[in-house]
This record gives sequence, structure tokens and C-alpha cells, in this order.
Amino acid sequence: MSAATAATEESTPHPIPAAADPAEKHRLSALGGLAALSLDAMASVAYGPEAIVLVLATAGAHGLGFTLPVTLAIAALLAVLTFSYRQVIAAFPDGGGSYAVAKTHLGHRTALVAAASLVIDYVLNVAVSVTAGVAALTSAFPSLYGQRVWICLAVLALVTAINLRGIAESARAFMIPTAVFVASILGVIVVGLFRAHPVALLAAGHSSVVASNATSVGVLLLLRAFASGCSALTGVEAIANAVPSFRVPRVKRAQHTEIALGGLLGVMLIGLAVLIGRFHLQPRDGVTVLAQLTDASFGHGFLFYLVQFATMVLLALAANTSFGGLPVLLRLLARDHHLPHVFALRADHQVYRHGVLALAGASAVLLVASGGDVNSLVPLFAIGVFVGFTIAQVGMVRHWWLSRCAGWRGKAAVNGFGALLTAAATVVETLTKFTEGAWLVVTLLPLLVLLFTAVRRGYARIGEKLELGVVPAAPEPRHSLVVVPVGALSRLTREALSAAVSLGDEVVAVTVVPGEADEEERAAAESLRRDWELWQPGVPLVEIPSARRELARPLVRYVRELRAEDGGHAYDRVTVLVPEVEPEHWWTWPLHNQRGALISRAVRRGTDATVCRLRLRLNG
Repeated sequence: MSAATAATEESTPHPIPAAADPAEKHRLSALGGLAALSLDAMASVAYGPEAIVLVLATAGAHGLGFTLPVTLAIAALLAVLTFSYRQVIAAFPDGGGSYAVAKTHLGHRTALVAAASLVIDYVLNVAVSVTAGVAALTSAFPSLYGQRVWICLAVLALVTAINLRGIAESARAFMIPTAVFVASILGVIVVGLFRAHPVALLAAGHSSVVASNATSVGVLLLLRAFASGCSALTGVEAIANAVPSFRVPRVKRAQHTEIALGGLLGVMLIGLAVLIGRFHLQPRDGVTVLAQLTDASFGHGFLFYLVQFATMVLLALAANTSFGGLPVLLRLLARDHHLPHVFALRADHQVYRHGVLALAGASAVLLVASGGDVNSLVPLFAIGVFVGFTIAQVGMVRHWWLSRCAGWRGKAAVNGFGALLTAAATVVETLTKFTEGAWLVVTLLPLLVLLFTAVRRGYARIGEKLELGVVPAAPEPRHSLVVVPVGALSRLTREALSAAVSLGDEVVAVTVVPGEADEEERAAAESLRRDWELWQPGVPLVEIPSARRELARPLVRYVRELRAEDGGHAYDRVTVLVPEVEPEHWWTWPLHNQRGALISRAVRRGTDATVCRLRLRLNG
């Protein structure tokens, strides 16, 4: 090896191995991803099967016989979606799911529709999950019913606080509840399959909602049951949206998590559907289908209450799926200039804090507006995510068409079939629930697209004015003046003038003197004048008269006069440097006046001068 080569290698910085990157500990493992990003999908087994039987019950007991076939169709769609999003993860490792797919293959506007649908669904998922969990709690403890809104907000605050600590922290916090819930549901299925008859009948004393007069089971009814049951598939896309949150190798870990989610969810849905047919269960008022199945398998003992408690906890915590997926999606939208760039900023623990807080705020508004009532939110749920499902599937068909890789025709056919199913579910879901609140989602979708477009247009105007992408002219010196408002001599005044003489060609200190000053004000003005002459800082002190004892308006008028002289500019640039004291502790903030903020706001609004706020930090 030559000396030159050795020197070159020594001077070349070596990349930090992924395993040694400190940020990796704040990212997700495959198991952690299952706990952090799959709670929504896991918890959906509590209401997905029930949604199916509630629709089929309108056709009487004969209609309930189609529970398993409809569930198998949903499981087939789940397999298609799992396969599709596994490919999405590999093709789009930066996350974004259907938004990323549509942006690449279906065009700008379609991508914004996908993004808007996901934003709506994520916010609704938080509200539905929290209200459903609290509804289970208030069912067990009716005395808490009147406080359900405050309980919902408390649960939301808890989940938000955990996610502000980082997605890996939330995964660790939710891993045990997820494991208990999955084990409980699988236990209900396994034990139930070995029972010839149910142990107990929780439904006794509860009226059946099955129609007494059996009707024929038509295609429309089956489509409605299929569309309603597809609410169990919400959350499948969250892993593809949050690929950057996984540890390296990110794509492999995310794909393993997606497969694990699809497998577990499919087994639980099919298993529960088999038990519904085996025990001939019917939907009844005041008791969930899952509670009936648990009672039939375990009896009305400790295990029954364990399953109910685990279901309640996981329903409340299923909101965490949105906190894992939406901030990453907002980051991509911000990167593409469709949202304020602040959403792309990442804080400690790899947290997109502004996205987390925005999701919490929007969800809190929904919780308060709905009064904590889950039934008023459910009709809005799942429509948005199925719009995203359809767009992602169509985009993947185009992806295979363009890539022409081995077996692309089969893959495109699977995605195309999945797109037809999800599109049909979207249409049926929207039409059947339009008057129940789905109209709100239909209205919000185009409004969000218009918002994204307006933000991008605003950034384009800003970029045009800043001449982004254009090589600027050579720098040239400017004749500048720095104006420093002062009220008294102090260390703060010295620091402000020291900074000012470093910033501008000329510096002037200004103080506002009331025109009709009382004796105390005249004495203060005279004292400042005398002390300034004794100090001799080399900076002139200008007294600005104020007839009404105002502070900001006379200063604004003075700056305007500096900027305009005989129709021209006396100075190329005027900077107003506002000295302030940085409070030593947050609780001492009220002890300081807000003079600096008042002056800064007035000068910024009333002039074209540059405002610079100099904060002096007080040391212990």
C-alpha cells in the first residue's frame, strides 16, 4: 500500500456502524413494532366479528350462517393486503404507505387524496379506540359514565405522554398488554374448539337483535356485512407508513412485523367466526359477541374477566397505532412542502413531536365534540383507510407493470383483485353509512387536499421570493444602522451596545421620554442623560418624545423616519436590537416585564426593519 493511499484512507471518515448508532436504541425491533403499530388491528377483533353478525342478523338466523364465509373473504383480503404492504415496505423504505406509492406511480393529486384519507383515519382511530376502551370501563362501572369525557381525555394524555418519550418506549410499555390480549383471544378459540357445548350462556336475559322473520340473503347484504367486517383490517397499513421507525435492517424487520400481524389477525378472525357458528351465537343488546364467546369457552369466572379487562385495555391503547404512523406521514408531507416544515423536525428519542401533539389535539377535539360516545364516531371510521387501501393496491399494480420483474403478472393480478375488493368495500361503506356521519369524511377529504395544495403553493411563493435554486449575486456591503432601545444603564445595556457595534456601521441608543412627564419621570430621564454623558460609550443617546406615555409607537415612528429621507433611504438596512433578560427559572418569568416582546411585535408589524432580540442569561 502506498503512503498516499494510506494517508487517503486515514483521512476518509468511516461511517458509524448501524449497531453502534445511539439513535438505534430509540427505534423498533420486530416484536416492538408488533406492540407499537399493531394495537389497532389487534383490538379490531373485539368489534369486527360483531359488525358482521349485526348486519347478517337482519336476515334472521339463516343470515348468521354466512358469518364464516364472509369472514373467510375478509381473511383473504387481509392476506392480499399483507402481501401488498410487504411489497410496499420493500419498494418504499422511507415510509408513507399509500401516499408514497401514489406519489410515485399515480400522480400528485392522487397521493394527496391518499394522505388525506390516512390523516382522517388516524385521527378517528385515536378517538374510536379511546372511547371504545372507556365504554368498556363504564359498562363495568356505571357510576363513571358521567365522567367519560374526562376519562377519555386522561387516557389520551397518557398515550400522548408515552409517545413523546419515543416510539420504542411506547412499544415497551404496550408489549405486555398486547401479549395478554393475544394470548387471551387465542385461548378462547382453542378452548372453545374443544368444547361440544358452551360452558355458560352470558346472553341469558338479553334480548336478541336477530330479525324474527328470515329473509333471503342477497349479494347486497353480503357486501354490507363484508364492508362492515372490514373495519377489522384498519391498522394493517400502519407498519408500511412507519418503516423509518424500525431498527436496521429496517425493511426486513418491518416485513416480518407485517407478516406476523397478518397471520395473528387472520387466525383470530377465522377462529372467532368458527366459534360463532359452533355455539350458534346471536348478537344481543347489552353484551358483546366477544363476551359471549369468552363466556362460552371459559365460563363466568376469572378468565372471563381477564379477557374483558385485556380487551378494554387494548381498545384504549389501540390509539398508539396512530401515534406510530401519522407523525411519520406528516413528516413526509412536510418534506414535500404540503405541511409546515416543523412537522419534519425530530426531537430527542427520534420523536416527531409536533406530529404527536397535532394528533393529540385533533383527537381531543373529536372526543369533546362526540361527548365520549363511541357510537357517534364508528360510522366515520374505516372509510378513510379503505380509500388508502385502494390507492395503494392500484399503485402497486402500476409498480409491477413498470418493473416487469419475475412473476410480475401474478403479483399485479393479486393487487388488482385486492383493489376491486377494497374499492367495493369503500363504496358500500360510504353509501350505507352516509347519513350516519360518513358525509363528514367525504367532505373533509377534499378540504384536506385543498389545504395541502395551499401550503405547497405558499412554500412555492416563499421559495420564489428567496430565489431558491438560483445562484445569488455576489455579496455587497450595506450601509446599516442598529437602533438599541434603552431604559437605564445596566449590564444588559452594555451587552446590547457591544453586540450592536459588531452588527452595524452605525449605532444609536434611543429612549422614550413622556411629553408631559411627572416629577419622577423627569428625574429618571435626567439621571439617564447624566449617567450616559459620564459613561461615554461612544454611542449617541436619542430621546424620543411621547405625548401619550406610549413606548412602542414612538419608536416605530422614529424607525420609519430613519428609513425615509427626501423620498429615498438614508440607510440600506436598519436593525432594532431589543435587549432582554432571560429568566433564570421558569417560575421567575412573571417577575420580568414584557417590554422586549411589546417592542419587537410593534416594530415587526409597523416597519420593514430587522428585529433582533438579545437575551442575557442570568447565571446562578
